Amino acid sequence: MDELYLGATPFGEDCAQVGSDDYANRARKECRAFINQMKRLFGEPPPGAEFRIKSNPHDFGTYYEVIIKFDEKDTKATDYAYHVESHQPEEWDAEAKLELGI
Repeated sequence: MDELYLGATPFGEDCAQVGSDDYANRARKECRAFINQMKRLFGEPPPGAEFRIKSNPHDFGTYYEVIIKFDEKDTKATDYAYHVESHQPEEWDAEAKLELGI
């Protein structure tokens, strides 16, 4: 399985900062909202592709980011993953804002 890193939020939005108060909970909530928004935009991933929240070590603690894992031998899964990566939303949609309470 291959994976693409998609970020923690839409690229035009602020996100929780590593080391800030309650970072882990806020970051995972943002990542879940981001995944839900992308599923609304692009539909459910086909078999062989899936969104996940990945934790990564950092000098200031662990940070969280959304990835899409996909079977690089599966054309539909690969096409979906690269389409999502290249067409990510810039801002939260109305449903994501409700989910995040903003």
